[in-house]
Amino acid sequence: MSEHEVNGITRRDALLGVGGIAAGAALAAAGVAGTAQAAEPGSRAVIKEIDGKRTSTISLDWKEVYYTNCPLISASNVDQELGWTREEFKKIGVKYGFMRSVRETDWYPHYIHNQDNLIRFGGLFPPVAVHADLRRTRLLGLTHAPHEGGCMLVRARDDIYRMGELKGKKIGLSKSLNTLKNDWWRIQEEQGIELMLRMNGMTRKDVQIVEFPYPDDWYNDPKMLDPMENPSELWLKRNHKYDLAFRPLETALLKGTVDAIYTQSKPFQHLQEATGKIKAIEDLSRYPDWTLQVANIPAAITCTDVMAEQHPELVVAFMRGMIKVGRWANEHKHAAAAILDKQTFYLDVEDTYRGIKDMDLVPNLSPQNLASVEIGKDFMLSHGYIKNDFDVQKWAAPEFLETAAKQLLEEQWKKTTESKLPSATELLSETRRIG
Repeated sequence: MSEHEVNGITRRDALLGVGGIAAGAALAAAGVAGTAQAAEPGSRAVIKEIDGKRTSTISLDWKEVYYTNCPLISASNVDQELGWTREEFKKIGVKYGFMRSVRETDWYPHYIHNQDNLIRFGGLFPPVAVHADLRRTRLLGLTHAPHEGGCMLVRARDDIYRMGELKGKKIGLSKSLNTLKNDWWRIQEEQGIELMLRMNGMTRKDVQIVEFPYPDDWYNDPKMLDPMENPSELWLKRNHKYDLAFRPLETALLKGTVDAIYTQSKPFQHLQEATGKIKAIEDLSRYPDWTLQVANIPAAITCTDVMAEQHPELVVAFMRGMIKVGRWANEHKHAAAAILDKQTFYLDVEDTYRGIKDMDLVPNLSPQNLASVEIGKDFMLSHGYIKNDFDVQKWAAPEFLETAAKQLLEEQWKKTTESKLPSATELLSETRRIG
C-alpha cells in the first residue's frame, strides 16, 4: 500500500468520490477528509469535504462543458470575448460556459480539477500537481511565453545594482497555507530566485530567504461566488493592474521588510517599475538560454481522463475553437492585445502587444514546449511540491489536437471547393481524410 492510500482508497479517489461512504469512513479514520455532504433540496451542487476544506461543484451532465483559464496569454482568454468555441459546442448540442457561470461551482476546480466536464487553460504548475498527486488528466496543448522567466526587484533608490550586492540581504518568498491546492506563486518565486542566484555565481546560502505565510482561503468565500458569465467580469469591480492583492510582497519590499522580491518578467514587472519606486536588477528573459523561461509556463490545456476516454468529441470541439481563435489572434495581434489587456497584467494595450507579438497563440505540443514542462515538473518534484513523478511524454495527448486540425482543414477545403463548383461531387461528400 502506498503512502497515499488508506484501506484501498487514495486521496485521488476522495477527490473523485470513488468508494462512496466507505471511502469517506476510511479516510476519516486516517485523518484525511474526503466525505460527501448533502446539498440543499433542488440544488445541483455536489458538496464534498477534502482535506478539511469544503468544496462544491455542479453535478455532472455531459451535455454541458465548462472552461476555466488564468489571466495570462492564451487563445481561451481571447475566445472568452469572441465566443467561437461556444459555437463549436453548439454544433454538437452541448452547452459551453465559464466554470463560475453557475453558483454551484466554487473556485477550487480551477486548481484541483475536481470536475469531470471541465477543461482548463492556464498556468503550468497547478495541472502538474493535479496529474502527479490528485487525478489523471490529459495534456492537450501548450502556449509558451518564451521571454518571461522572471526578474529580481529592489527599491529604486537603494544603492543596489547587481545581484552580487544582495549577499547577506533578505529576499521575500510567499507561502500559501492552503494545503488542498498547490502553491504555484511560491513555486515560480523559488524557482526564479534560485536561477537568478545561480546565474550570478551565488546560492541560497548567500542570502536570507524570508517567508511570508498567508491564508489563501478565498476559493469558496461567499463574497467571491456570485456567478459570472465571463472571467473578465472578475475585474469589473477592481482595478487588477493596480491592486496590490496580486502583488503581496511588493508592500514588504517598499516597507523595507525585505531587500528584494521575485516578479514575472514583463507583465508584473512593467506595472511595478511604472510606480517609480521599484527597479529590476536581474531579468532571466534577457538570457539566450530558453530553459530559464519556465515561470509557471508554458500555459497548459488539460482535461480529465474521464472526458478524454468517454467523450473525446467534447475535447476535439474545444481544440477546434482554440486553433481557430489562436490563428485569428496570430493574424490580428493588436486586436488580440486589446482583448488580453482586459485580463492580464501587462502595463497597457501596447505593452500587451509587445509581449505577444512574437508568441504563437495556436496551442501545440512541440518537443521544446514539452521539454519546458519537464523542467517545471522536475523542479516541483525536487523541491517537494509534488510527491509523485510521471512521464510528460505520456501525459501529452496529441491525438485531440491532430483530429481538430484535420477537421478544420477538411472543412475549409470543402467550403472553398464547393463555392467554385456547379454542384457537389462524390468526393466532397466523402468523409475520408484529405492529403
